[in-house]
Amino acid sequence: MLTPPGSGVTLSAYWSHDDPATFRPLGSKENMTTTAGHSEREPVPAEPPEGPLPSRLRGAWSALGPGLVTGASDDDPSGIATYAQAGAKFGFGLLWTALITLPLMMAIQEICDRMALATGKTLGELARAHFSRWARACIAALVVGLVIANALNVTADLVAIGSGMHLLHAGPASLWALIAGASITALIPLGGFSSIQRVFKVLCLSLLAYLLVLFVAHVPWKTVGADAVIPHVTFFKDYLALLVEVLGTTISPYLFFWQTANRVEEMRAEDAGGDEPMILSRRTTAGAKRKTGNSRFDVFAGMAFSNLIMFAIITATATAVGAHGGKDITSAAGAAEALKPVAGGMAPAVFALGFIGSGMLAIPVLAGAGSVALAGLLGRPWGLSLSVRKAPFFYVLLAVGTVGGTALTLTSIDPITLLVLSATVNGIAAAPFLIVVMIIARNRELMGASRNQGLAAALGWTTVALMSAAAIAMLALLTGL
Repeated sequence: MLTPPGSGVTLSAYWSHDDPATFRPLGSKENMTTTAGHSEREPVPAEPPEGPLPSRLRGAWSALGPGLVTGASDDDPSGIATYAQAGAKFGFGLLWTALITLPLMMAIQEICDRMALATGKTLGELARAHFSRWARACIAALVVGLVIANALNVTADLVAIGSGMHLLHAGPASLWALIAGASITALIPLGGFSSIQRVFKVLCLSLLAYLLVLFVAHVPWKTVGADAVIPHVTFFKDYLALLVEVLGTTISPYLFFWQTANRVEEMRAEDAGGDEPMILSRRTTAGAKRKTGNSRFDVFAGMAFSNLIMFAIITATATAVGAHGGKDITSAAGAAEALKPVAGGMAPAVFALGFIGSGMLAIPVLAGAGSVALAGLLGRPWGLSLSVRKAPFFYVLLAVGTVGGTALTLTSIDPITLLVLSATVNGIAAAPFLIVVMIIARNRELMGASRNQGLAAALGWTTVALMSAAAIAMLALLTGL
């Protein structure tokens, strides 16, 4: 399904929304009418010359960006702990979730990405443009809940970073949690988008540490293959609770907002666009097709990478302890301890490096997603490409998320309690946010030829149904029904 960037071939021949090749050159009659929010004919900026083709590997790496970062940020330390708990407690019994969520994640994130490509706006900005004042108020309430949940998640991730440094014998965990929080808060406003994006991409590579464990563990691959393909659902409370947590951790609302924002930031950074994001309708037919193909490659590769790491963590912990009786894992550090039987002395270092890198990546994404969502919904300037002076509201919200999370590390609150609260909010809020995404994505006035239909729409609404069922199950478990 994935094809090399620059090939001019769409990544899925059966992804049934209008083909990017159907975009008309701006000189045609069709482009003098409203398309994705632009009502007048606009000059087409000259696209930069491509120059000599890079090597295939270099071309693939350069095409990766918002999709890879979004996918990798989904495997933050709290997610790592959840996946490790799934493997340790139920063996390979929840491994099927890694496969069943992959096409759903790909569909939703591609829809969000396409919204940004077609309109040059974030999900929050599009919600402001599409919905009535009453509906926007409801969405804003959900976003505030998301900001709070993300702050709790930031706290847990900072604690995990501190634990990682402690595993590396670098000093007290509490001290490193404070240093990490303060450093992230101070450095984000100082770096431009391009610099931060490069750092994010490098941090993604830290997650490869979890794949190393599979090479030293004696994995029963026949059992793994069977359990990955055939779901074994049991209706025990503990199993259902962990299943809902895994789904809430994997398909989280903050990913929808970050995907659109990160893609818009990337388009802002393009030389050909000037000060505004260069949307698809402003590009040549070939340029629009190439941009869409590269962006899909980025999104699909990022989601595949995310679920591969999820698969590796569940498999490794199930091999180490899950097959010999259920065991509770309450932290990323606990996961490292659990893997000692299969990874030996390298387990603490591997896991420590993994969740230090993933935590440093996920914390700005968690704080930034809520900030982007609320700023866009309220019509305020936003973005890492803007200075603090130009986007004060956005940066204040960003600081609230990181500073608030850092402050909570000083309290005696159990980080696992924070993770449960965060997973609960994310699990309940995912379905309403998904509905918002799907409604906007089919809006012809906003989306133009890129509006949602066909396979993308079918997979998107399937995801809505799955996450709605998960939210109902979570509420039932919380109320004891």
